[in-house]
Amino acid sequence: MLRLGQRVYIVDDSLEQNLPIGEYGYIIAYDRNSDNIFDYVVRIPNHNRHVLVPSDDIETEEVVLAQEADMIEREALLDFALATRNEELFHRLMNGEQLEPVEEVSREVNSQEHFIKQINLKAWI
Repeated sequence: MLRLGQRVYIVDDSLEQNLPIGEYGYIIAYDRNSDNIFDYVVRIPNHNRHVLVPSDDIETEEVVLAQEADMIEREALLDFALATRNEELFHRLMNGEQLEPVEEVSREVNSQEHFIKQINLKAWI
């Protein structure tokens, strides 16, 4: 359940009430009537009105911002894949597969012999 005064965004209009989708509002009351489909009363300051909304039609600001960030990241990766002609990345993004995290190369020296071998290779080049 959302807190009173919490900022929410209208993300859907499932009951076709002409809700301004994408606008923000503040929760000003709960509708405690169990016979009613509406869960919250939301104040929309840009339209200067109060609306009754079910909980499915609103999302918190944090959730909406996280979804926007994910969408922007995906679009940037698609642009990168197209610019570099990276077919594997493009197909993974288009099929919705999760990208595997890149493993960092450890710079630890395994042994003294390996270290000497690396020095000799760099000196030879």
